[in-house]
Amino acid sequence: MKALILAGGFGTRLRPLSCTRPKILFPIGNKPLIEWTLQKLSKFGVSEVIFAVNYRAEDIQKFCGNEKYGIKISYSYETSPMGTGGPIKLAEKILNLGEDEELLILNGDIFSDVDFGKLGDFHKNHSTMHDTVLTITLFEVEDPSRYGVVELDEIGKILRFVEKPKEKPVSRLINAGIYATNKKIFGYLKDGKHSIEKEVFPILAEKGLLYGFKHEGLWVDIGKIEDFMLANFKILEQVSNDKPQLAENVEINSKAKIIPPVIVGSNVKIDEKAKIGPYVVVGDDVLIGENCKIKNSILFGKSTINAGCKIKNSVLGEKVFLGKNVKVGKGCIIGDHAVLADNIKIAKKVTVCPYKEVEDSILKPKNVF
Repeated sequence: MKALILAGGFGTRLRPLSCTRPKILFPIGNKPLIEWTLQKLSKFGVSEVIFAVNYRAEDIQKFCGNEKYGIKISYSYETSPMGTGGPIKLAEKILNLGEDEELLILNGDIFSDVDFGKLGDFHKNHSTMHDTVLTITLFEVEDPSRYGVVELDEIGKILRFVEKPKEKPVSRLINAGIYATNKKIFGYLKDGKHSIEKEVFPILAEKGLLYGFKHEGLWVDIGKIEDFMLANFKILEQVSNDKPQLAENVEINSKAKIIPPVIVGSNVKIDEKAKIGPYVVVGDDVLIGENCKIKNSILFGKSTINAGCKIKNSVLGEKVFLGKNVKVGKGCIIGDHAVLADNIKIAKKVTVCPYKEVEDSILKPKNVF
């Protein structure tokens, strides 16, 4: 079995953190999203992965290389954005699928526990019985308006597919961005930019060649900051509910307080009277000074948080430097290498771009470019 991972997106809704990294390298529980995905693919017997890349492709290639977890890795390069259908068609020659070989196609920004084995078996069985071309993993959500929505019959056939419906949705089952297919799909794709959701799926549904596999476990699209944080919090609940999960070489002062769920990366130092948690992920090589209070937040690696800082419901990128007694309010996003001076206050929903130096308090929501 082979897999194609669509990883060319710009991550515009994840800025400023996506200014310095592609979406698939965002950390979930202090581990890049793509690492979770590759580990799962390896477990389910995928032998080869092709990345469809564009934005910051060099970062992806540097991290993944040509082999990881026993999986051979190759790259299909877009020179310009090609939608969701174009990259799949572009990768056809590199994939070189056999007549009966299965293909998984995954949106790279999905974090889930979808059982790829069951998905593959479902598709294979329905392909044999009903000549299915593609099976979509489906997930039920409260608000399906920003997704592709399906109408499903009792045997799993998708009767109708509507991308981001403007009227009342026919169901709450949405396209989860994980597909099982085979080489037949390439006959429905064209060269160049196009949307598989808008231009291909409706045709397959009309012909009775599109099926849906329901998933009821963990599923998060990390395309927005709120959902990226949610994915981290889901992992926190799974691995760190009773006691903090600590990596190697963590130094925590005996007078510091850690309130689970908390994940702490390697080579982290937490000084006395610091209070960390609940719902905090601390990346590798982070220094947290005395009397700091951090909760409901994600800290990427190699940052310095000096004494007396308070951070809540926010995300700090890599190599951020907070001076003493800095207060970071709810919903703030601090980009990589940003520097915040001593004793300043950052109000709710302030975004600071990478490498910026902030010397004065910001008391209203603002983007600091």
